[in-house]
Amino acid sequence: MDKPDESYVASLYREGIDEILRKVEEEAHETVIAARAGDPDQLVYETADLWFHTLVMLAHQGLGPGDVLNELDRRFGVSGFAEKAVRSKSG
Repeated sequence: MDKPDESYVASLYREGIDEILRKVEEEAHETVIAARAGDPDQLVYETADLWFHTLVMLAHQGLGPGDVLNELDRRFGVSGFAEKAVRSKSG
């Protein structure tokens, strides 16, 4: 892994999960603000930041995009209401 002073991702890893989660939360908030403002360019920019930090979060937890895509594939063809009901009963 790159040295923290040479890589933003390495610095996030060094700071740990709490900092990574803070960045995900911050970027999610900024994405919502951009969506409300109705500026497509800003929305794309902020969504890119959100996706980037979410990918860092997943990687820090030993997961990757494939894990999320597998979950979405599992849900394909299942009503969102039905899927939520199953989660509510098991949680």
